[in-house]
Amino acid sequence: MLSADEVAIILLSLKVAAASVAFSLPFAIAAALILARLQFPGKALFDAAIHLPLVLPPVVIGYFLLLGFGRNGLLGAFFEQVFGLTFAFRWTGAALAAGIMGFPLMVRAIRLALEAIDPRLESAARTLGANRRRVLASVTLPLALPGIVVGVMLAFARSLGEFGATITFVSNIPGETQTLPLAIYNLTQSPGGDAAVLRLCAISVALSLAALVLSESMTRRMWARQS
Repeated sequence: MLSADEVAIILLSLKVAAASVAFSLPFAIAAALILARLQFPGKALFDAAIHLPLVLPPVVIGYFLLLGFGRNGLLGAFFEQVFGLTFAFRWTGAALAAGIMGFPLMVRAIRLALEAIDPRLESAARTLGANRRRVLASVTLPLALPGIVVGVMLAFARSLGEFGATITFVSNIPGETQTLPLAIYNLTQSPGGDAAVLRLCAISVALSLAALVLSESMTRRMWARQS
């Protein structure tokens, strides 16, 4: 039986993961469109920068976030003064960290889906009088929807497991930033926490598997409808 604290940790983890995906998705679609459709000097560097969170130690990402989005950071001060939004040591910061760590997975899945679209379909829509925005909304994005779903679910699952950048940027504050990985880490340092660790580990595995299975199922249905 889960305790009230464990339920709160699970709900916070789901909120952080959902917020991270919602925050990342528009930027991921834009980045994927740039990589899939445009040719420009420095494209390889742009691509590498997007995938940097996959190879950098998460602690490095967390430290950079602390410098940029902390209360004294340039971006942190801007968001706090203009929007009243604080990231440092808040759940919003955990969502930001998780979103950045899952961003490359989302971009890659969407980009592959965009590159698989037959360009003749978009050209046909333009010859019928549709402008670029209408082609994007009515042809490109609907055809890329399976890839978008895959990207969203992969990023969601990755966000559920985010640890290094989160603990560096927003610390491990119960009820505010203590997501499942942070709670598991905290319990492993506490005497008699083995039973709770096993419960939270099992829940973490179950949530991640559910996200991946749901992604596969939804993708198959969408491809079947489009074929």
